[in-house]
Amino acid sequence: MEIISNVTIAEQSLYLAKEKTLVISDMHIGMEEAMQKKGFLLPRFQLKDFEERLNRIFLNHAVDIAVFNGDLKHEFGSISATEWRNITSMLEFVGKHVKEIIIIKGNHDILLEPIAKKLNLKARDYYKINDYFICHGNKLIENSDFGDSRVLIIGNEHAAISLRKGGRKELYKCFLLGNFKDKRLIAMPSFNLMTEGTDILQQEFIGPFLKQDLGNFDVYISSDKIYHFGKVRNVEAL
Repeated sequence: MEIISNVTIAEQSLYLAKEKTLVISDMHIGMEEAMQKKGFLLPRFQLKDFEERLNRIFLNHAVDIAVFNGDLKHEFGSISATEWRNITSMLEFVGKHVKEIIIIKGNHDILLEPIAKKLNLKARDYYKINDYFICHGNKLIENSDFGDSRVLIIGNEHAAISLRKGGRKELYKCFLLGNFKDKRLIAMPSFNLMTEGTDILQQEFIGPFLKQDLGNFDVYISSDKIYHFGKVRNVEAL
């Protein structure tokens, strides 16, 4: 589904058609191992799931550049063996389908640099391509590239929205489309299906971009397909 000119939702990622660029946010590779350390017994399906969904995207879109928009890894203070192995495997897999890989640092990526260096990649604070400024969203970066951009793309918040029917409530990953200052703003959900996300109707955000009235933002739910649910204020009214 195209949400603004040239920008299409592809599963839980964004595709910039003219730039042949795919933007993926918040994979949190290594989350399974971290949860197991806390006593949760989880099957390790994460890497296989990522590759299956990305394969579908690559089959349907011509991608030259893959942008990992922050929180590629999960652990803050260490690099687990699983993270080393699975992040390396993921980047090598994606590298077979694209010409260039861009890694943007997220708040979980404090120790990502050694993995990136091993693969001759560099973790950066943001990436600008034409009119698009892509950053994780945990901090505000105001420089000339930011000023020259028309569209901001962020992750970080793991955007999701709760829908109620009777006494039942379900939380769905979603994309948000609105404005930040004089620019269009797109907030992405987590690509990781294990993370439900932050309910935009109930929870406070940690980054600067969504700390505003979201009532006029458009909601696009990502489920078996993409559903446009109109404005946040209309969903709240329901």
